[in-house]
Amino acid sequence: GDVGPGRGKKCTLCTKILEQIKAMAGEDPDEAAVAEALGKVCRVLGKRLGRACKGLVKKYREQITEALQNGDEPQDTCAAIGFCKA
Repeated sequence: GDVGPGRGKKCTLCTKILEQIKAMAGEDPDEAAVAEALGKVCRVLGKRLGRACKGLVKKYREQITEALQNGDEPQDTCAAIGFCKA
């Protein structure tokens, strides 16, 4: 299937991970809630995505934490860290 602009594999993965973190951290999460979600999210996504997830979370931890606390959309955050085309 043809993917539209900005929806590559990496973009889809990133968006999926961030949506999951957002769901786990809840509305208006504090630092602790975000940290807990970041620690758990890769296990929830399963083995196939686990490794890519761990790498992404580790490398972009600060950006992801900040984005969640700002209430940014997953797609925007993934564009900001270069996984999706803005």
